[in-house]
Amino acid sequence: MASIDPEKQTDLQHTPFQSSNGGPAVTRLEPIRTTPKVLTSHPREVTAESILKDEEALEPDPGTEHLFEVENNKFAFTPGQLSKLLNPKSLSAFFKLGGIAGLEKGLRTNRTSGLSVDETGLDGVTTFESATGAAIPPDGIPPIAEKKPTLGIRRASTRGNAATPFVDRKRVFADNHLPEKKSKSLLELAWITYNDKVLILLTVAAVISLALGLYQTLGQAHQPGEAKVEWVEGVAIMAAIIIVVVVGTLNDWQKERQFVKLNKKKEDRSVKVIRSGKSQEISVYDVLVGDVMHLEPGDMVPVDGILIDGHSLKCDESSATGESDLLKKQSGAEVFRIIQAGGDVRKLDPFILSGSKVAEGVGTFLVTAVGVHSTFGKTMMALREETEATPLQQKLNVLAEYIAKLGGAAALVLFVVLFIKFCVQLKGSTQTASEKGQSFLQIFIVAVTVVVVAVPEGLPLAVTLALAFATTRMLKDNNLVRVLRACETMGNATNICSDKTGTLTENKMTLVAATIGNNTQFGRRTTSDDDTNILSKGEAVEENGKETAPNATTDHAVPAVEDVLPANDFLTRLSTETKSLLAQSIVQNSTAFEGEQDGKQTFIGSKTETALLEFARTYLAIGPLQEERSNAEVVQVVPFDSAVKYMASVVKLADNKFRVYAKGASEILVAKCTRIVDDPLGASLNGVPLTAADSETLANIISTYAGRSLRTIALLYKDFESWPPADAAAKDDETQADFNAIFQNMILLGIVGIQDPLRKGVQGAVLDCQNAGVMVRMVTGDNILTAKAIAEECGIYTPKTGGIVMEGPTFRRLSQEDMDDAIPHLQVLARSSPEDKRILVKRLKELGETVAVTGDGTNDAPALKMADIGFSMGIAGTEVAKEASAIILMDDNFASIVKALMWGRAVNDAVKKFLQFQLTVNITAVVLTFVSAVASNEEQSVLTAVQLLWVNLIMDTLAALALATDPPTRSILNRKPEKKSAPLITLTMWKMIIGQAIFQLVVAFILNFGGKKILSYDSKHEQDQLRTLVFNTFVWMQIFNQYNNRRLDNKFNIFEGVHRNWFFIIINFIMVGGQVLIIFVGGKAFHVTPLNGPQWGYSIVLGALSLPVAVIIRLIPDSWIAHLIPGRWKKKFVSDPKEKEIPKPVEPISERPGLPKEGSLTFIKTIRGGRVRSLPQENNSKSKVALGPKRSKTLAVPTKKTKSFDTARKAKIARSSTA
Repeated sequence: MASIDPEKQTDLQHTPFQSSNGGPAVTRLEPIRTTPKVLTSHPREVTAESILKDEEALEPDPGTEHLFEVENNKFAFTPGQLSKLLNPKSLSAFFKLGGIAGLEKGLRTNRTSGLSVDETGLDGVTTFESATGAAIPPDGIPPIAEKKPTLGIRRASTRGNAATPFVDRKRVFADNHLPEKKSKSLLELAWITYNDKVLILLTVAAVISLALGLYQTLGQAHQPGEAKVEWVEGVAIMAAIIIVVVVGTLNDWQKERQFVKLNKKKEDRSVKVIRSGKSQEISVYDVLVGDVMHLEPGDMVPVDGILIDGHSLKCDESSATGESDLLKKQSGAEVFRIIQAGGDVRKLDPFILSGSKVAEGVGTFLVTAVGVHSTFGKTMMALREETEATPLQQKLNVLAEYIAKLGGAAALVLFVVLFIKFCVQLKGSTQTASEKGQSFLQIFIVAVTVVVVAVPEGLPLAVTLALAFATTRMLKDNNLVRVLRACETMGNATNICSDKTGTLTENKMTLVAATIGNNTQFGRRTTSDDDTNILSKGEAVEENGKETAPNATTDHAVPAVEDVLPANDFLTRLSTETKSLLAQSIVQNSTAFEGEQDGKQTFIGSKTETALLEFARTYLAIGPLQEERSNAEVVQVVPFDSAVKYMASVVKLADNKFRVYAKGASEILVAKCTRIVDDPLGASLNGVPLTAADSETLANIISTYAGRSLRTIALLYKDFESWPPADAAAKDDETQADFNAIFQNMILLGIVGIQDPLRKGVQGAVLDCQNAGVMVRMVTGDNILTAKAIAEECGIYTPKTGGIVMEGPTFRRLSQEDMDDAIPHLQVLARSSPEDKRILVKRLKELGETVAVTGDGTNDAPALKMADIGFSMGIAGTEVAKEASAIILMDDNFASIVKALMWGRAVNDAVKKFLQFQLTVNITAVVLTFVSAVASNEEQSVLTAVQLLWVNLIMDTLAALALATDPPTRSILNRKPEKKSAPLITLTMWKMIIGQAIFQLVVAFILNFGGKKILSYDSKHEQDQLRTLVFNTFVWMQIFNQYNNRRLDNKFNIFEGVHRNWFFIIINFIMVGGQVLIIFVGGKAFHVTPLNGPQWGYSIVLGALSLPVAVIIRLIPDSWIAHLIPGRWKKKFVSDPKEKEIPKPVEPISERPGLPKEGSLTFIKTIRGGRVRSLPQENNSKSKVALGPKRSKTLAVPTKKTKSFDTARKAKIARSSTA
């Protein structure tokens, strides 16, 4: 199909054209006029007239043309045309498709009886014109469907796919599955692991060595008693290569399995549909386009569709679109009629959106899109992209580049020197051709081995092992890690942007305070030193005649204020009449109902209403809700309207009078009252006039409740002699009253305060984060007073330290300069939209921060994806939020984030411990190999290639496991996070690496060059033992040096907690056992000779000297070492704790000079290839963000003499953030 020129678009009509077999095969788009259009970007108001005249409603968007073309389409519509209904919501597309009647015929279904359970394939074709034309009869009113089977269903056929249910429907519109990511097989993973330049080099060397060895073993003469083992070295190198490939393959395969398991963790659930006229439950994966699905309160909508019929249906689309208000839905037929009649279409909404939740009402809808074609599916598929490199990966990339270059240079120099020596010695040599070839090959093998030792190819494996161990342990702490490297990034998080509801609070509204009349109250009111009032719950205790109440979040008791009572005492003092009035105000004036959730009987509805009903059931002894309501005769209901903030019910009393119950926002409803209940303890409920003093008292109560993070609800009532009252009948229904006319002069029963209490442990978790140098910010959509109170209660908002509370609209209007100055002090962002959260996260990252974000809704996905670490909620979170996140909080608790922080730091420490250990081995081995090979007459290193492979490949992997399995301790939170620009290897680490390397080289050189004289070894056997002694001592120094590397600081206790780490103990036994076996039975393969007792003693004692040497190294002050480092290198190796990092406010991190491009160990990919190259790497072009113009003014950086930002600007921002 030809592409559509956006500069010269044409109207399109849907025309079936003949296929080769004579039937309509493809529905395609054809131009019907070619008059160029001028495309304007300004929004236009949607009216019935504009809908009727919209000729572009079904035109394909660029890149989606293939969805509008389907071969052998038996239906009137294509997936592309149906997608135009919700991209975005389009009444024009709905009208062009013929409304609900056109969709019904075009999708070959029945809106009353649904799909037929007998449907397999379909005969015939329904055209676009017949479907849409049938929807618009001469009278303009779409027909109502009859209960009859869907036409065109073939129930029997001789074709091969006749038995497949809904075969044509699935072929055209797909099913409700998202395609799984294909995982790699073991062989593919093994090939990726082996596809490594150094391994291939070693393979070539091993093959040549084996070929020459076999030739020498089988084709050359040997001296009597000489072993024919020349082939062993080639086999040993091959065995080492196989071990590396097998270990790497199995590790990657385990990772693949974990990811596949996570992808399959999407919960299957049952949904109700109508098929063949009967309601039935089917798997959500079996829902098809054309199905008729039931909607009930609490349902999560899995697919897109159009409402067929419903009663008071309202949907919460906040998780899908960010729209916070409940959206009322109208039936498709009603909407179609209003459009045809030219009525007001501004609030018409027949669209059911996948990912939304049914809040109120019931109904049925016609499914129009499933799987990858639904809005939910499109969002999920768009999130399937690889993540960017983590700070540790970027640092490892730089380090690996330095090491690989130095190692490669050393190997090249060694090869050149040895080759020159070899060429010089050729003249006059008595060696045979094969022996000369073997000598040259030995030089090549030694040079390649230096590269193997120098390049830290074990580092990616060590990082993966450390992370894999951490992720399994984190799951026990309610952190399900989806992206393996997220826990490492979390260790250096500097900011946490947390939701309020459900993360910091329990997401369970509870009635915790009430005022009946104007002086009878219950609830805990406490006063802190800064005059901040806090409400808590629990039993009061008597102390010196005054009440005290336990603080909600601490174990300390605080003084209570007069006029407050526990709920039980409060209710026992009320008269029976008052309690009955209070109970009926709650029960009759509510739309919540009783139902079962998670196997428990509970109230289902809005959180405010369920909190009131829970209170009534607990303290007012109400019976079953349905029974209570059936005992009352309700004559009129005024539903809740967000515009007026109240709802009301009118009930006929036993004395034939009528009582109005009203509840709603207290500040609005108090203004409707002229009387107030005077004596809640007595039987009279007539009330007394509301005085100015009463009004002031009530205003103070409302303000106090709101300031204590309570949602305030007023309860009103009034009795009438008749209903509707005289002169108050509604114009359209004389049996109902015009409520606005009579809603005045009400009697105030009381004001209640509802709170979403803090989760247990949140205050301590926030304090832990702050002690660890992590700034916690609350980003919530709640109002500024509630957000401020909750933030202050849990310790996030600290006004004494200059903290700022700001609203989302104010924040997004700040200039970039003011925003950069406000962000360091911004602690609460209230009334914020998902876009505000995304802006904040983006700016923090551009300022060099490592940001963690929590979110639970679909609309949080952009911020979760943009953050360095995205935390989604395992209980309340949507599937889209989980897919966008890196870590899932299984218990939705903020305290679990602290556990992730601790494990992240443990992973960073584990990598550093291993790096410190491996670099010591690498430096020592490279220098020792180079010097001994150059000094040797045979051009052979004191450590052979196979011995170095044992040290480098086997011991490093075991050491990685040993050092990566130390669990975190509480003390890990007592240090600040590292900056992204901080060096990977600290000065303390360099001090230990270089100190230990010098010690090990001194010992090895003394033994190699002076051991013969010192130990008086003269015989050939003793000299062979000396070479083995050097190897054995070298290995034992590494074994003892492991213990030194358990600490990265200058403290001496290297055995702290070692008894709790069984991995470390077991792996050390394996290392020791492996080394003993090599010495005793390694023989020719490892070029070793068995040692005697004294030689074992020399090896172990010299190795153990690493421990006291480490103590001496730690005693050397770091400042002394820092003075020895040249100035230009100092920033690379020394991190000044007093230095403040100056942010670059405009330039994104990914584009900063000096930092490596995003990617995973890029240089090692070139040198080491294979598995490292297969690591995920994001396309940089996707991650770049267009920013505003560059600023010439430098940000003021906090120093001793200057504040973080000037007072005038701070005052300006503070004024703008005031509610």
